[in-house]
Amino acid sequence: MSLEQTSYPKALHRSAYKAQWGKNKKHRNIKLQWYLDTMSDPKIEEVLAPLRASVKEQGDLVRKLKAEGAPDLDVKKAVAELKTRKKLLEDKELSLTPNITFDRAKMEDLLKRRFFFDQSFAIYGGITGQFDFGPMGCAFKANLLQLWRQFFVLEEQMLEVDCSILTPEPVLKASGHVDRFADLMVKDTKTGECFRLDHLIKAHLEKISADKKTAQEVKDDCQDIIIKLDGMNKNEMAAVMQKFNMKSPLTGNDLTEPIEFNLMFATQIGPSGLIKGFLRPETAQGIFVNFKRLLEFNQGKLPFAAAQIGNAFRNEISPRSGLIRVREFTMAEIEHFCDPKEKSHPKFGNVRNTEMLLYSACNQMDGKPAERVTIGSAVDKRLVANETLGYFMARIQQFLVKSGVDPNRLRFRQHMANEMAHYACDCWDAECLTSYGWIECVGCADRSAYDLTQHTQATGVRLAAEKKLPEPKIVDVCEATPNKGILGKTFKKDAKAITDALAALSLDEVEALGQKLEGAGAYDLHIGDQTFNVNKDMVDVKKYQKTVHVEEIIPSVIEPSFGSHEMYTTGTMQCFVKKTGMAQLLRTLQKSKGNANVAWNR
Repeated sequence: MSLEQTSYPKALHRSAYKAQWGKNKKHRNIKLQWYLDTMSDPKIEEVLAPLRASVKEQGDLVRKLKAEGAPDLDVKKAVAELKTRKKLLEDKELSLTPNITFDRAKMEDLLKRRFFFDQSFAIYGGITGQFDFGPMGCAFKANLLQLWRQFFVLEEQMLEVDCSILTPEPVLKASGHVDRFADLMVKDTKTGECFRLDHLIKAHLEKISADKKTAQEVKDDCQDIIIKLDGMNKNEMAAVMQKFNMKSPLTGNDLTEPIEFNLMFATQIGPSGLIKGFLRPETAQGIFVNFKRLLEFNQGKLPFAAAQIGNAFRNEISPRSGLIRVREFTMAEIEHFCDPKEKSHPKFGNVRNTEMLLYSACNQMDGKPAERVTIGSAVDKRLVANETLGYFMARIQQFLVKSGVDPNRLRFRQHMANEMAHYACDCWDAECLTSYGWIECVGCADRSAYDLTQHTQATGVRLAAEKKLPEPKIVDVCEATPNKGILGKTFKKDAKAITDALAALSLDEVEALGQKLEGAGAYDLHIGDQTFNVNKDMVDVKKYQKTVHVEEIIPSVIEPSFGSHEMYTTGTMQCFVKKTGMAQLLRTLQKSKGNANVAWNR
């Protein structure tokens, strides 16, 4: 196939063509980049050197400000400038690399004609962000998930579960989803069109800043607002809307006041409507709440891994990227539980020499390209946090290549400090290059002990494991012993929850309980959103010494999380070529044995 030189927009980001999916029927040639061979060209590196130096200079400034404890606003401004310089570097890289033409419109047309998938309820006009899979699409998806189950669950002897989609509110309240999955939204007062408010404000202010007629003072004001946007509350964003007299970008109509919009689908469980719940936004929480049963099934031994394949739901405000951002999707997730002080992996030696393209946070800060290194070297240099995380990253790469992903269009990008989840100590995304740019197909994170700790605090059920000590040791014990008779008479049905909560108290919490009972004679015990007042007659606090042979630990979790829709999109795009004037899909992607893809010529 010959390479054609085509005009192409500078940025090749995941969001670059969202608005065109399924709407723009004009055939567009989109350039796919081949970084590895091109970026090693000395002439190209000579052109990129000043931009790389600029990014490094700003990255060093960000590090310096954080080390000196500079004001948060100064750090945010420096990070915003760093992102701008990184984008200039990326745009230049894209403009210098060779291309292979890709006609997404033809691919979309083929997939719909052959009924791989189509918009749900199409005869009624369709629903954005919802898709139905046809016979070919189902075969592709089934083969992909079958390969995943064989490659991970069976080969690694994982414990597979299938948990309920309907999730009670307290579960997702404890995990943080109820509070964190809420975005501010505004509506067009006449058409009802919805817009995510932070995206709307940012786009509007960027448009004002780009206007040459805008005064420098106004541009500076816009830049300050954009930097502060992530930390603004509802009232502050509403004030920005009024200050700049923002209208609907599509119609020019007035917009409503901001309202909170939770990305989870709320529902009522049971006919009474008293039990509030949600359709799960991820499958992981079902595994975490069943940790105690899974540990018992594994005879109390660590490490072990649990896996689950199932649908998850997110009520996206404006899903416009085909299968990449939808409201209902299939996930395949693994939760590997291990000792937080011992994260080595017995099979790491099998993958130590696996070469991977790693785009580290340091390279992103310094303006350097992704580097090809062995996973063993990355772990030894602490670029990847530990062996278990490194092992799963290597296995993820092996799986993606086996399923047909082009290894030359696959990289692992490390989350930078400003995008790392507060509970994660390291996180890498397996990204595949498509016509949407680099899209995340798999996330692999060290989640520490966050989830198990949260559910323990919310329920009072101790989600922990026991580790045998090399030698017995004598420890001081401060224990809260409940008087179950009095608790039962006083609190009725809540007595068991109170007993479990008392058993889950830490040593410091039990000591605080004893001091409060001795001084005030009563103690407020918090369980979720409820508070129970217990007195000295209900709880007896004892102090003594005992010899222990095991210690209790809350396991850390290494989580590989696969999105089947993203892998589906990558598979179809990377195996789609123009041949003899007719668009068609290759029967195999890599001609590798065990490939997940089905024959296309049915």
